[in-house]
Amino acid sequence: MKIKKLLKANSFLIKILLLIFFISCNSTYTSKKTGYYKIDFPEKKYVTFDKPGFPYSFEYPVYAAIERDSLIDNEKEKNPYSINIDFPSLNGKIYITYKVIGQTSTYKVKTAHGNYKDSTAKNIFQNLVNDCYNLTYKNDVKANSIEDSVMHTPNHLTGIFFRLSGNVATAKQFFLSDTTHNFLRGALYFDATPNEDSLRPVNNFLEEDMKYIINTLKWK
Repeated sequence: MKIKKLLKANSFLIKILLLIFFISCNSTYTSKKTGYYKIDFPEKKYVTFDKPGFPYSFEYPVYAAIERDSLIDNEKEKNPYSINIDFPSLNGKIYITYKVIGQTSTYKVKTAHGNYKDSTAKNIFQNLVNDCYNLTYKNDVKANSIEDSVMHTPNHLTGIFFRLSGNVATAKQFFLSDTTHNFLRGALYFDATPNEDSLRPVNNFLEEDMKYIINTLKWK
């Protein structure tokens, strides 16, 4: 008799547990949205970069630093006026490359074996422009879209600004030139795995700084 009561009790308990299981399976599941850390951006203030001997000047943010990395240091004689604008608090850098049209520069050329070697060539304006487009469209595999727009700055400089969408290494690039002597290229990179959603706020914030640098840049 006790065994029958025990079996009935266990059977009832199993039914209750099964009922709870099926109810929970049919309940609505709400997923959590992916979130990113809030970034406290610094106040926008600018100082002037006007180093003696450099063929250009511009204004840049006070929360950035002008530097020369090891690669540039090793090529001082080849590209003496190329610099990095480092944003340590935002983990990003704008790489600035300057070349004199008509002079010679060292380029990295891909060999048939897939390696790169140094090659010296004359800086022809159209070739420099083509190089900028080629470097931008190397991201075409991962980019959802690439937009280019013509720039005319207050200091009468002309160039192209590139915006790339998608998980690309650099979403903002530009070049400026007077077509006869000066040619300057800039590209924004982050020391992080490319993720368009997480980097969008920083990309937008630094795009404003890139435009400020562009609009204040002058040839000497």
